[in-house]
Amino acid sequence: MKITAIANSNIALVKYWGKRNEKLILPQNSSIGLTTDCLSVKTTLEFARKYKKDILILDGKEFKRGSEEYDKYFKSFLNKLRNLPRSEILTSAESRKGFASQTSVKILLRGLAKTKLRAKAVSQSGFPKAAGLASSAAGFAAMAAAANSALNLGLNAQGLSILARQGSGSACRSIFGGFAEWQRGKKRDGLDSFARQIANENYWPDFRLVICLTSKKEKKIKSRAGMAQTVKTSPFYDGWLKTIDDDLKKVRKGIRERDFSLVGKTAEENCLKMHALMLTTKPAIIYWNSGTIALIHRVFEWRKNGLECYFTIDAGPQVKILCLKKNLKVLLKRVKKIAGLEGIIVAKPGPGPKIVNNHLF
Repeated sequence: MKITAIANSNIALVKYWGKRNEKLILPQNSSIGLTTDCLSVKTTLEFARKYKKDILILDGKEFKRGSEEYDKYFKSFLNKLRNLPRSEILTSAESRKGFASQTSVKILLRGLAKTKLRAKAVSQSGFPKAAGLASSAAGFAAMAAAANSALNLGLNAQGLSILARQGSGSACRSIFGGFAEWQRGKKRDGLDSFARQIANENYWPDFRLVICLTSKKEKKIKSRAGMAQTVKTSPFYDGWLKTIDDDLKKVRKGIRERDFSLVGKTAEENCLKMHALMLTTKPAIIYWNSGTIALIHRVFEWRKNGLECYFTIDAGPQVKILCLKKNLKVLLKRVKKIAGLEGIIVAKPGPGPKIVNNHLF
């Protein structure tokens, strides 16, 4: 079947930086993020006998064997997909209840090599990719959702989260609308590493992210490579891990109680700690540019003068400013005065992936 899915980027409020298992994409720490309503990727995926090789087209450009996008991301994900069972492992009835048993889950990830068909995937994104906006989270959440339908896998949300995670870590959070927490898990096989929804997209309608694009260029150091180098070389990494549980507890509590100050303050502090890790990596990883630094200082200044807002920055130069709807108009007016910005996007809590009928090919 040919299936098209749309999924949205999930922006981390409590970051993850570093993996304990590169192959299964298992994180060193848990994380919490917000699925947006506007940073979307649309993907059409088809498995068919007519394809003699796997085909990947992103925003009109075909990526072929030998490219990082094809080999490390797309092909790796498809190989894992081809080792998934059909829906008899997880029936629709079981999906409503969650996984039927640990045995079923283990079969799910060990695989039965049921699908050997080649695939064609065509994706379009409405925002810059590889620029610190979690485009891979949206992309692999969409691909996981499309594959689930195309191959009749019958996965529930938990199963989809595990599947999406194996394409891109943050994608496991994009499976859920609103606010979601990706649980680190402890098992070596990754069966307990998936996301859970904290609150859906309708729970906190006044929450906003003002995404300030300081550069649309693709970053030179991809997140996967940067994380691996940080874990190996940053002298502060152990300290980072020791503080994460407290950050998670505060942000989780802040979301549930709609305590904007608690969420914003903790998210900003967490972001700065993550970038401190990057700065102390050998060689140093510096994603910020002059626009990033200018916005950081402006947010400090605006908050000091009574406009409550906070920032977060992922692995890129873009600054996401957290605010409430009541302060959005004033904040936008000030942001628009900053010279050099290449774009401004206003996001609010958005939904998880959806299947649509209008295909890309």
